[in-house]
Amino acid sequence: MADKHTSSDGWMDVSESLLKPQICTKSKCKEEEPVNTILWPRVLAQKWTLMLFVGSCLLYCARMAMPICAVSMATAFKWSKIESGLVLGGFFWGYCFTQILGGHASDRVGGERVLFISTGLWALITALTPLLAQLSSHTLALMTLARILMGLLQGVFFPSLASICSQRVVEADRGFLMSTMHSGSYLGTLLAGGMGSIMLDQYGWPSMFYSIGFLSSLWAFLVWQCFLKGEVIPKPLEAQYRRSHQTKWNLSHMLRLFKKPPVWSMFFAHMCAASTSNTLLSWLPTYFKESFPDAADWAYNVIPWLVAIPSALSGAYISDILINQGYSRSSVRKIMQFCAMGGSSVFVLLLTGEAFTSFTSALIFVSVAVGLSTFTSCGVSVNVQDLTPSCAGAFFGFMNMLGAFMGVVLVSLSGYLIEVTLSWASVFSLISLVNITGLVVFLLFGDARRVDLEYCSPISVI
Repeated sequence: MADKHTSSDGWMDVSESLLKPQICTKSKCKEEEPVNTILWPRVLAQKWTLMLFVGSCLLYCARMAMPICAVSMATAFKWSKIESGLVLGGFFWGYCFTQILGGHASDRVGGERVLFISTGLWALITALTPLLAQLSSHTLALMTLARILMGLLQGVFFPSLASICSQRVVEADRGFLMSTMHSGSYLGTLLAGGMGSIMLDQYGWPSMFYSIGFLSSLWAFLVWQCFLKGEVIPKPLEAQYRRSHQTKWNLSHMLRLFKKPPVWSMFFAHMCAASTSNTLLSWLPTYFKESFPDAADWAYNVIPWLVAIPSALSGAYISDILINQGYSRSSVRKIMQFCAMGGSSVFVLLLTGEAFTSFTSALIFVSVAVGLSTFTSCGVSVNVQDLTPSCAGAFFGFMNMLGAFMGVVLVSLSGYLIEVTLSWASVFSLISLVNITGLVVFLLFGDARRVDLEYCSPISVI
């Protein structure tokens, strides 16, 4: 029988116009796949986009609650820098283990349901954090455990989002949905910084966890009441969709792709970029609080992330312009990654000159570094779509897992370096070194030409 091959993310090996006719043999005709029957109508897709945008905001608000409150909690519970690093790094221990699992579960039961369940649970953990801290004398162990559970539950978000995009959203709207979600994450970080600074001063650190936990629980409740309650997707249709979009992959094929230089260099660069970003996200509030104790909290908790939103959008705009002007995709990916990892490393290194670093200059350096780091969304983060579109979801989950695992190491190691050297210069030097190493590997071995064609089924249209 003639075989038509499509992947779970919607790519096709020939133009769509060639696939419009039915694919027939002498004995029977294979009907077109029932994709449109499970896609969201445009109005429903717009409502879901708004809800998911708010969800990504709350996701990062909850994620940033501990870094923002870390100094106050360390003072209250007498934590050392090493102990603070263990608590902050605990999130990434959990986060790195549910990336692939989250995508698989979303493909089976629907990404919307996975997001609803996981959000309800991590919202509960967030709201209970202050109570857990006072539950016994083992505060450090309980807080570390709470952060590990938070990471486990939040690790399914982006894989679930990828599953939703491939199953529920038309191809033309997928880029907009993903861009909106990333903007929501930056906005959530910004709101957590602004709201957290005010709450810390006025009501104390527990108020941060209570408010975010309540808002996240409210989001989960609204999703359940307004979107999921009473919605029934026919099981036979769901199964038929999974069968028609199942790619013929096995472990040996995956391992062969891993050995290709563009693929492993992409993994390595993403691991370095994600881990350094997570380290900055975790330790910057503590750096400013200790280095400039008289500075306004809202400034360093808000301004860097306020810069990140337009920077991310401008990065996408610049990338599109370069491609339209005739630059190869490989060149564009490397240019954007050079700005993200190389450019940001320059400004991070400037923070090591403590003798001439004032609060204003430090804030400018950090804001520019954070802004430039968002360019990675147009570099190595989308390179997986160029190289292996047929298994982009699984590979992206694996990349995130590597980044989260490396984040555990860097966050904890940073706490140790601060404790031993009594200087932030060692941390910023380490971040720059990791960034530059990942960048050099990607510039030398990275590419944007597709490498998975040999493992795809041939297409015959009769």
